[in-house]
Amino acid sequence: MVRTLARTAARPALVIEASPRRKGAIWPYLLVAPAVAGFACLLVYPLARSIVISFQHFRLGELIRGGADFAGLANYAEALGGPEFWAVVRRTFLWTAANVVLIMVIATAVALMLPRLGRRMRLAVMSGMVLTWATPVLAATTIFQWLFQSRLGVVNWLLVRLGFDSFHDYTWFADGGATFAILVALVVWQSVPFAALTLYAGLTTIPGELYEAARIDGAGAWQVFGRVTFPILRPLFGLITSLEVIWVFTCFAQIWAISRGGPGGATATLPVYAFQIAQSLHRYDLGSAVSTLTVLMLLAVLVVHLRRMFREEGA
Repeated sequence: MVRTLARTAARPALVIEASPRRKGAIWPYLLVAPAVAGFACLLVYPLARSIVISFQHFRLGELIRGGADFAGLANYAEALGGPEFWAVVRRTFLWTAANVVLIMVIATAVALMLPRLGRRMRLAVMSGMVLTWATPVLAATTIFQWLFQSRLGVVNWLLVRLGFDSFHDYTWFADGGATFAILVALVVWQSVPFAALTLYAGLTTIPGELYEAARIDGAGAWQVFGRVTFPILRPLFGLITSLEVIWVFTCFAQIWAISRGGPGGATATLPVYAFQIAQSLHRYDLGSAVSTLTVLMLLAVLVVHLRRMFREEGA
């Protein structure tokens, strides 16, 4: 009975479409024109320009005097043929998987907890999450740098007070694994509020009768989530996961501000690696090739995820 009710609630209601506007009306197109123009200037043109540069011999000389020779697929062959590129690819996918899994698990737990809190406590928690989400990226990275500072950091001070004397003046950012973990904590801390609040908004749309029916059938907490909550909110879970994959996969500011991809390249993901090549080596052509490959990999991951989501939704 619970599963039948959940499927019924998950189905979109029939909407009576309004009569179409008369043909030839240009007012709607004029309204969206500024947004389309801004999208083309800020996203489409830079992407197209980067793709063009990736097929050219474009370095510091070409940047200064202009003009560039056609290089074909030489930049892509150089990028794909180097072992360092594939090491960065593996690290990027590990970085994305670790962050997205933690974000979705914690956000789901927080969203399920919010309805069980009192009104004042729920307002306080939601306000704290909004403030966390609104914190500028560089301000958040500065806070985490201070927290894990070797001599004056709160984390080292607290660990020493708890009896872990080995953390006295411990330099977190000199160790690749520790730096990677700190960056994961930072990104998760910044990303959980959006996912949790969005899921909580979705929870408020689920009819209470479904939960009452589940309790009458003797379902436990995990069964209620698996048979009622998740099936109804499956599209929302898929949308949030897709957005988190995009944001984490292309994450740059936090990594560059804290570690610049170090130490020893331990935190260099594909966006950071492309920037290092372009700015440090002045290989703008190779950096553009790596950036284009990054976009193609991200599109491949999203296409697979969205196809699976729509297949499960239609089943």
